[in-house]
Amino acid sequence: MIKRLLDRIFKPKHAKPEHSQVTPANTQHHHSHRAVLSTKKPRHKNADSVNHGALTIPHKTHKIDRNLLSNAALKTTEGLHKEGYQAFIVGGAVRDLLLNRVPKDFDVATNATPEEVNRIFRRSRLIGKRFRLVHVLFGDETIEVSTFRGSHLEDSSDAKVAESGRIIRDNVFGSIIDDAVRRDFTVNALYYDPSSQEVLDFHDGYADIKAGLLRMIGKPETRYAEDPVRMLRAVRLSAKLGLKIDAATQAPIAKMADLLQDVPPSRLFDEMLKLFLSGHAMESVNALREQHLHHGLLPMLDVVLEQPMGERFVMLALKNTDDRILSGKSANPSFLFATLLWHEMLAAWETYKADGHHAIPALHMAMSEVIATQAEKLAIHNRYTATMKEIWGLQPRFEQRAGKRPFSLLTHPRYRAGYDFLLLRCESGELPMELGEWWTNFANAEGETRTAMLQADTSPKKRKKRNRKKAAGTSAVNNAAE
Repeated sequence: MIKRLLDRIFKPKHAKPEHSQVTPANTQHHHSHRAVLSTKKPRHKNADSVNHGALTIPHKTHKIDRNLLSNAALKTTEGLHKEGYQAFIVGGAVRDLLLNRVPKDFDVATNATPEEVNRIFRRSRLIGKRFRLVHVLFGDETIEVSTFRGSHLEDSSDAKVAESGRIIRDNVFGSIIDDAVRRDFTVNALYYDPSSQEVLDFHDGYADIKAGLLRMIGKPETRYAEDPVRMLRAVRLSAKLGLKIDAATQAPIAKMADLLQDVPPSRLFDEMLKLFLSGHAMESVNALREQHLHHGLLPMLDVVLEQPMGERFVMLALKNTDDRILSGKSANPSFLFATLLWHEMLAAWETYKADGHHAIPALHMAMSEVIATQAEKLAIHNRYTATMKEIWGLQPRFEQRAGKRPFSLLTHPRYRAGYDFLLLRCESGELPMELGEWWTNFANAEGETRTAMLQADTSPKKRKKRNRKKAAGTSAVNNAAE
């Protein structure tokens, strides 16, 4: 009894009874049917970055405004830090903050695997095949979380490279150093730690931002072969951010442009959509032409841009899109692609009419042909092509200004998009300005004023179809009567 009393007095307060201590190995064995996060050995969030060799830029130097950070991104990094993982805001968000721009979205990189991230955040989902990611959801905001990438050259079933050098599958994980090497441009290889407010710079990206330079990490020829879309990305970022493409980064683009033929149409469409909806579409298209990258991206776009009327129409459409985006308004991808492919559709329409097809059937045949042709290179989603066809299909109806047709057109769900498209055609010189002005005034007019604007209906009257069944029945009655 005295011994137990002495033990209670001199034993450390936080010591646990021996029978209650369980080793991690025993715990895992006991719960072998499921993963138990509490049994993993905690890792300090900066454990792998002690000797990372990166330039550490303090807050007093980079001066990133913490108020511009997404709350969802902060909660994501904090959640990973609490579980002992590294977590950084990376890529375009850090780049934009250093350029005094408000980031459109925020990405997070971590040394936690996708499955571990998925277990930490209740509202999250695993996505991706080429490279697995996790979308973490906070309200209506989504944070994309990626695990540090390793070398795709490793002998692993999770990595596959085509004969051309293009990466097909890439689920190899690595350290933050490996991840920085795998990123495309130096300005995108910057890692911001919200907890310390420090930026880790592995490839002089901070200096390149200050110098206004867009430079590829590694040998450009190799990096373009790995992912040809990087050529388009170089053009887009240069135009959007006002960064000059480094000479060594730019040199191989023209001769390697054909590699884009090997890119899946869906990826090509996504990148082109980003390019055209960047708010700097006009500069991007001009840059594409300079780098000889526009050939084949949209069928015959290069030919259209060499025709005075076609080029004016496309450039007006791009300027209209840029103005809307830069003023904070939304832009409809369907409308944009309808403008880009309009002159090709016109050419096909004229061909079908010349072959003897009636105007409206010929129009629908031309629509289908153009969309089917571009699908081989650029897979525009069905939800966009359906609206494109509606916008194109409305155009002949705007030339009908008699009878009840104008009234019914005003109630069409796509009237506004079709009307805006008509105004572009008038402004480019394809149609007389008088037609666009008439529709503007007609839409704004009311009652008798609107009715008085209608033109005389000179179209041939349709003959009423004779009801053959009724006529046959009458004839039979008459015959019976005789």
